[in-house]
Amino acid sequence: MPVTTSSPRPAEGTPPALRTGALGTSDIAFFVVSAAAPLTVMAGVAPLALVLGGIGAPVGYLLAGLTLAVFAVGFTTMSRHVRGGGAFYAYITRGLGPAAGVGAALLALVGYNGMEIGVYGLLGSATHDTALALTGTDLPWLPVALAGLLVIGYGGYRSIDFGAKVLGVLLVAETGILALLAAGVLIEGGAHGLSLASFAPGNVLVPGTAAVLAFAFAAFTGFESTVIYRREARDPDRTVPRATYLAVGFLGLFYAFIVWTAVQAFGDERVVEAAGSDPAGLFFSAITTYVGGWAADAMHVLIVTSVLASLLAFHNAINRYGLALAEEGVLPRALARVHPRHGSPYRVGIAQTVLGTAVVLVFAAAGADPYRQLLLWVNTPGMLGLMALQLLAALAVPLYFRRVSHQEGALRTVVAPVAAAVLLATAIVLVITHLDLFTGASATVNTVLATVVPAVFLAGLALAAWLRRRRPEVYAGFGAEPVPDPLPATPTATESALPRD
Repeated sequence: MPVTTSSPRPAEGTPPALRTGALGTSDIAFFVVSAAAPLTVMAGVAPLALVLGGIGAPVGYLLAGLTLAVFAVGFTTMSRHVRGGGAFYAYITRGLGPAAGVGAALLALVGYNGMEIGVYGLLGSATHDTALALTGTDLPWLPVALAGLLVIGYGGYRSIDFGAKVLGVLLVAETGILALLAAGVLIEGGAHGLSLASFAPGNVLVPGTAAVLAFAFAAFTGFESTVIYRREARDPDRTVPRATYLAVGFLGLFYAFIVWTAVQAFGDERVVEAAGSDPAGLFFSAITTYVGGWAADAMHVLIVTSVLASLLAFHNAINRYGLALAEEGVLPRALARVHPRHGSPYRVGIAQTVLGTAVVLVFAAAGADPYRQLLLWVNTPGMLGLMALQLLAALAVPLYFRRVSHQEGALRTVVAPVAAAVLLATAIVLVITHLDLFTGASATVNTVLATVVPAVFLAGLALAAWLRRRRPEVYAGFGAEPVPDPLPATPTATESALPRD
């Protein structure tokens, strides 16, 4: 794991600021990949993809990764020109104007909060299932979720490099157990010998592939948050694009490889039946067979840590979005405070933890199921919101570069973002048309969940109109000027000798 350095404490009288030079490429990638929760996605969702798409499901993850890599071309090109901490909304403001930017900012807040707060339900249910499987204890979910809120709140309160170290350890553990399963399957040669039938066109071009693509795109949620850490990155013009491509490439290839090994574990003829009869136990059964019961027990525990890692990654992203909006004057200025010792946006973090606690308590008081309702009903609008932001950002790229002088090529500024916009719009349609597979809810509930995203964006447009009338200075300056990157910390002699990624 790379050694990180950070800025010295600000001089007396200087307002505390985020730590500069604290994150390298791998640190940022840890945040992004951890947010995706690879182990939870594979053990919890991939079996359903196999049921719906058959043995060609691994290709769905490759196609989703390829689409998002195309999106990353224009996105990272624009990241060299937009230097603020507002990420999505800053990009959309520059390309589509301040009204769309304010709408995007509100959508980002709701989207990222939805992606995080809903997962506390998953933390409660996953911990309950793990305790039941390993000890026979029927652990209630609410105390676990509340304890998780405190743990994640503390992690966000600490410095960003502290979070990077924690996520590095947790990510290595959860991907390691999946790699161990894959190694066991490959060494044994699978159930009936290794086969590449998953990649044959006849097994990919089937009706269920559309549903697989919907699941696959959802599995990458949060990868774009690399740009949120620009102000804390070392050499951000290089670090942020590298981390983005690293995260997308790793997730796409890793997901496809692990799903393919699951097919090999049961065989082309049996895997769909096995996934359909016990989707929740598919990966546990495979790792028990090819590695041992102890590995299945470890996987139970690591699913819980995978969820914690995802929560911490999203919490840190939300905190930086909130800080940027408080600095813009859209959120209360009181939230635009950075901890003097940890260099963390701690006030936004406290506010986010309070909000998460309130939502969890409301669902608990209503007797809601932590998985089917708290997770799925809160997470789904969050996922759709982030996908909509990706689409808006892709549309913003060519419009931005039409208005500014630059030396970027047309492939990066026009061709790739337009292609990404078409592909992302298709992905959103696929997800919405298969929303019942994500939620298991009624058509009425699904309609409400799907309309949250346009409703929030329209509320953002209304907020923009209000700002334009009542606070024109905030509206005029919203995302318009880049926030200069602070000077990097001057390393000590010892730090200069340490390796950097």
